[in-house]
Amino acid sequence: MQALTDVEEIARRVLSGDRKSIAKAITIIEDNTAESKRLIASIYPSTGRAQIIGLTGPAGSGKSTLIEKIVQEYRRKGKTVGVIAVDPTSPFTGGAFLGDRIRMQELSTDLGVFIRSMATRNYLGGIAKATKDAVKVLDAAGKEIIIVETVGAGQSEVEIIKVAQTIVVIHAPGLGDEIQAIKAGIMEIADIFVVNKADRENANKAVMDIQSILQLNNKEATWKPPILKTTALTGEGVPELIEKIEEHRRFLEKEIGRKRSLGKAEAEFIEAIKEKVVNSIIDDLKKEGRFEEFLEKIIAKEMDPASAAEKLLHEKLRRH
Repeated sequence: MQALTDVEEIARRVLSGDRKSIAKAITIIEDNTAESKRLIASIYPSTGRAQIIGLTGPAGSGKSTLIEKIVQEYRRKGKTVGVIAVDPTSPFTGGAFLGDRIRMQELSTDLGVFIRSMATRNYLGGIAKATKDAVKVLDAAGKEIIIVETVGAGQSEVEIIKVAQTIVVIHAPGLGDEIQAIKAGIMEIADIFVVNKADRENANKAVMDIQSILQLNNKEATWKPPILKTTALTGEGVPELIEKIEEHRRFLEKEIGRKRSLGKAEAEFIEAIKEKVVNSIIDDLKKEGRFEEFLEKIIAKEMDPASAAEKLLHEKLRRH
């Protein structure tokens, strides 16, 4: 078979659901070349149909095992599923399955499931731009359910709200001061809380701890995040979790779906503008030989980075 090199052809095959082309498209996106921009432009009109679920929480809470059971449950319902597992890996080595994700490889033989592990590439917030675009690829390829599992990094996990429609925060008893981590940032973005490993003796206490924090949140909300208990190893509680995810989907469609969609589109648009502007300015500086000049002044403590950026901006505005 001839190698897939033409972006338009790859995009066409992605839209037909071809697995090899989906994998190739995500690789192109990770390389962040001009081809990746053409690819996203080609498939973008076919996005927006998938239900995107974000799962986040501390390391050791059993996210990967729970995802395996969630995928199996959706497959029993006849849904096609895509999984993006975000790893805290080096940008030099790329993404790789973590040890606890090996079990998910068993799902990869199911043609209705596509699994990809991706690196954060040191992107703050745990969600690289490539991850967001990979979700678009799976969406355009016709995956009905897309699950994004993020690295357990505490407050930075709030970035997942820019990708997913329903945010599930996984928690497990016995991880130390894990409730404090929830207080730090991801508390407010959770649509559903899950206490996994519910067969442990402190599971009920974990539920009560989350309930007490929710009661301290005085913000009025039309959606009250439920707290569920699951045992991922046995699959206990997973059907109930799926039902709550579906209930939240129906709530979004009825209540605030468009508002959240507008917020997501705004965040993506602003991020794209920033990327274009920053890349353009840096390219111009390097062509003019001034990039090193600014760096030398910063190293010599003649100018701090913020002042250098402000000086540069004033220069740009005077030119235009």
